[in-house]
Amino acid sequence: MIIEEKANLCCDSVHVHVDALKRIELELPPDEKLYDLADFFKIFSDSTRIKILYALLKSELCVCDLAQVLNMSQSAISHQLRTLKQMDLVRNRREGKTIFYSLADDHITTILSQGMEHIEEEK
Repeated sequence: MIIEEKANLCCDSVHVHVDALKRIELELPPDEKLYDLADFFKIFSDSTRIKILYALLKSELCVCDLAQVLNMSQSAISHQLRTLKQMDLVRNRREGKTIFYSLADDHITTILSQGMEHIEEEK
């Protein structure tokens, strides 16, 4: 079975599609941008960060609120928020002594929404 699956992944004969390769060479982003994109998506690989982002999708929240809703320590939330902020996924604003966090922009909302649609579609 495994040998059969591998056979289906390979071409029956070796040939190069020159037009397709030329098009890809012209349109493929530089390695540095692709590495940055990979780093961007790595942020979404942690379920705690996804929970934080999803909570912020629903409402602007402070660290105390996030800790309460996610049943986690404020320290753990702050650590993850620092990572999310460094990647420009969340922003903050101060109101007196309280710092409120929200999603950085509509792109993050779109990524989360489309990701959830994809997951729900598969079931």
